Amino acid sequence: MRVIQSSYYPIFFEDSLSELQNFLSTNSYSKVFVLVDTNTEQYCLPALQDTLTGLVDFDVVEIDPGEENKNIDFCIGIWKTLLDFGADRDSLLINLGGGVVTDMGSFAASTFKRGIDFVQIPTTLLAQVDASVGGKTGIDLDHVKNIIGTFTQPKAVFIIPEFLETLDQRQVSSGFAEIIKHGLIYDATFFRQVQQIQAHEVTPEIIYRSIEIKNEVVKTDPFEKGLRKILNFGHTIGHAIESYSLANDPNPLLHGEAIAIGFICEGYLSMQQNELSKADFIEIERTIFSLYPKYDLKESSFLDLMEIMKNDKKNNLGQINCSLLNKIGQCSIDHYCSEEEIQESLMYYLATQSYSS
Repeated sequence: MRVIQSSYYPIFFEDSLSELQNFLSTNSYSKVFVLVDTNTEQYCLPALQDTLTGLVDFDVVEIDPGEENKNIDFCIGIWKTLLDFGADRDSLLINLGGGVVTDMGSFAASTFKRGIDFVQIPTTLLAQVDASVGGKTGIDLDHVKNIIGTFTQPKAVFIIPEFLETLDQRQVSSGFAEIIKHGLIYDATFFRQVQQIQAHEVTPEIIYRSIEIKNEVVKTDPFEKGLRKILNFGHTIGHAIESYSLANDPNPLLHGEAIAIGFICEGYLSMQQNELSKADFIEIERTIFSLYPKYDLKESSFLDLMEIMKNDKKNNLGQINCSLLNKIGQCSIDHYCSEEEIQESLMYYLATQSYSS
């Protein structure tokens, strides 16, 4: 059995359903609730019920899937359901789903009656390698990503790779972007390993190493005062593009698709303002364009994107804060970028047709 031990909780990676059974058997909860979306209720909840003899008397809380539903209104719905079903402070919430379920479910649990226990069972690649690990909870407000939230640790995280078989290819590709990021900011050897594969070729070993990288960073800096900020590479611009797309596109970008654009734009800024070499930048750019289709970015959207970035929770004293690469495998924090510099990076992405040569 492989377990990644964080500072606060275990991340079970093999035989996870048995470990969840042990967890339920050894902890005496007054009530158990399972938060699902309509997809995980259909495809994942039956597997839990079939396997776990200890998961018999529980209530299901269901939400609609999609980032557009990760907001205070749906969170109120979770709180009301917990209240209606008699949840007390000795209750447990099992978050069974992707990043929306794990982010919002953990926020709802962390605030309900000043906090009840919760565990994460991430069912998407994105949630397994990123959203469910690290103790960040959150919801969006006015299309600003994760602007409301807490640092609250789960009691455990249970990784079940078989759940990835329920995903379509676009969802897998979205999660793959976070795996690429972990290599870019922390481990050049790992980046060049994942550079050689497609998203659908991700193995349990690659998922394990990606989680391990994030856990190593978070253990060093659990409350994002220093090193943990490197995990934000690609996310200042990427989150803004994701939020803009969600508000304006009929088929919005997924998280990983948006931060992949952020990798190119913030990679460009890393080359212009930091130590990233042109050769490294071209390697990153080539990799991203080989995996993710070009987004039809419009110059007319730049002002809206800047307004979103001005509300980013990472900012300080009104300055837009980015984490930028020194080289592949190494990242530095607290680079303050002007609107002109950011718009230059967006123009670069807009003008680029394939990759630099």
